[in-house]
Amino acid sequence: MSLRITDEKRIKKAHESFGNFAGICVWLLVLCLCSLSSTVCADTTTELTVSAYDNETILDSVTVDYKWMEENLPVYGDGVTHYYHQGPIFAGDPWDPEETTNFKDLGAVKGTSIRDLVELVGGMESDDEVMIKAIDGYHFEFPYEVIYTDEPRRGPLVVCWYVGEDADKGEPQGSGYVPDYYAGMRLMFLADTSTNAEGLHVFGNYDMNQTMPPAVHYFFDTNFPSTNGLNVKWVDEIRVYKGGYHT
Repeated sequence: MSLRITDEKRIKKAHESFGNFAGICVWLLVLCLCSLSSTVCADTTTELTVSAYDNETILDSVTVDYKWMEENLPVYGDGVTHYYHQGPIFAGDPWDPEETTNFKDLGAVKGTSIRDLVELVGGMESDDEVMIKAIDGYHFEFPYEVIYTDEPRRGPLVVCWYVGEDADKGEPQGSGYVPDYYAGMRLMFLADTSTNAEGLHVFGNYDMNQTMPPAVHYFFDTNFPSTNGLNVKWVDEIRVYKGGYHT
């Protein structure tokens, strides 16, 4: 990361005025501010491209923004209800069947389902896979059954473009539509409350175990499942691969 010349001058002046320690502190503060600015502004997405592929051939493609999605496709979430994924459990059963701890509040979101988005390019068949990719290249692939089967404890897979209320604790999400919702557009499962004793909408680790094939389970480490790893930030592309995705 490069600093602007004005920032370098300020750092030099602080170094001369307050000594080595103070100069280093100012330098670290500038780096943090630059990093925060980049995270909040540069990566937030407001539109995405949906494409259908046959091997490397693009069969169909469309680009839509959050305004079009809200106006033309069903909206999931109400901007009031908070949704949660679950982080890794390091003590006891890592699958945590009773869904007891380490919930990650993702805010009170609204968004558009992956199912409705892939229908814009012809939908999926049973042997197809969909890739959801972030602007930084991070991506996941999901089979037909995850997108097209209804599992209330898992919920629909949704690209969220609005947060009506920030997370109560943990990672800040922002407020309002993207880009003010600066964790968006964000991928998440909008689970029901059936498996959580507190009545929270948690897509827990054991929910993943019971509703998704092992090949697409996410692990923080080889022994620690975590649905929190599936909530991809800054989604900008959805690809349907006919016959499955091949690296």
